[in-house]
Amino acid sequence: MKPECSEADCERPAAVELHIPWDENRLVCAAHARVLGRQDGVVADPDPDRADDLLE
Repeated sequence: MKPECSEADCERPAAVELHIPWDENRLVCAAHARVLGRQDGVVADPDPDRADDLLE
């Protein structure tokens, strides 16, 4: 079973791990990764096994 996005009220599958220096790492969907990954210091690490989910 695929993990779900960790953002509130989101049921999309998690496809990216965000490495956040000031908080815990989070597993998020592609849509949230696009937005949250733009913050300074955040590194988005896509899961290659979830490539289809990255195209959402």
